[in-house]
Amino acid sequence: MLKFLTICLSTTIQRTITFPSVTLEAVNRSDKYRIDASGKAINTARVLNQLEKSSAKIICPLGINNKDEFLSLIKKDDLEIEYTQTSGNIRECWTLLDSCKKTTTELVVSEPLLNGDFKQNEDEILQKIDDNVSNVNCIILSGSKPLIWSEKLVVEIAKRAITNKKIFLADYCGKDLINTINNYVPSIIKINDEEFCKTFNLEFPIKDNLLKEKIIKKSEALNNIIVVTRGIKSTYAAENGIFYECAIEKVQAINTTACGDSFNAGFIFEYLSSKDISASLKKGTWCAARNAERECPGTII
Repeated sequence: MLKFLTICLSTTIQRTITFPSVTLEAVNRSDKYRIDASGKAINTARVLNQLEKSSAKIICPLGINNKDEFLSLIKKDDLEIEYTQTSGNIRECWTLLDSCKKTTTELVVSEPLLNGDFKQNEDEILQKIDDNVSNVNCIILSGSKPLIWSEKLVVEIAKRAITNKKIFLADYCGKDLINTINNYVPSIIKINDEEFCKTFNLEFPIKDNLLKEKIIKKSEALNNIIVVTRGIKSTYAAENGIFYECAIEKVQAINTTACGDSFNAGFIFEYLSSKDISASLKKGTWCAARNAERECPGTII
């Protein structure tokens, strides 16, 4: 059985509310309401466990004030988790689904910046990775890094994957990704087109041919795999300078939240099984499409 360690530094409680329609500056009454454990790596873990039961374990921080609610949601999904307890709250995100327009609107509610020294929490996260790394095939780090964490944390996580010869999938962008690349090149970088341009100082929007060229050259320079999703347009990828493209699957979308996280699960699951980039892109695309058809974020069943 394949084993995955998913690291989430932005743990989230996701509240998904379905409305007949959403109108600004008016009272909107919902039809349905659900709450789920979320955060990019947690959504990916949920889908991995649906692809193969008990294949993924989560490592993340949990704010003490609403930790118990989060853990009850994790238990509901039968997910395996190790956590470090921090002060404050786990952040919340609110997804508004408009049944008439078939749209998804996400409201990310950032918690107030916490004061204090979180080095002990960082040490606990890294120790938990050390304790688990020998038992997994792959480490996935996805999502933004809140300001409470030091700049070195993502690099230390990458170090533990690369030095232990594990596949490392990085789904984050900007300065954190550049810092990682300068120290330990991820086996796989998976970001969207806007994030790719932001990270590598390119204008956005960008023409298709130029984006292809930049992805090819960057993957060749880094000697790795780069996957760039483009919303409703086909996905671009390159492995050591060899280009791939995969069409998206058109569906009747209900909730597009966590489509990228679901893509990650399908892609990495197939890649570790077959090492076939084309097949991996198709599996990732299939998982993203199944997720979009469902109300719960980060699910394919």
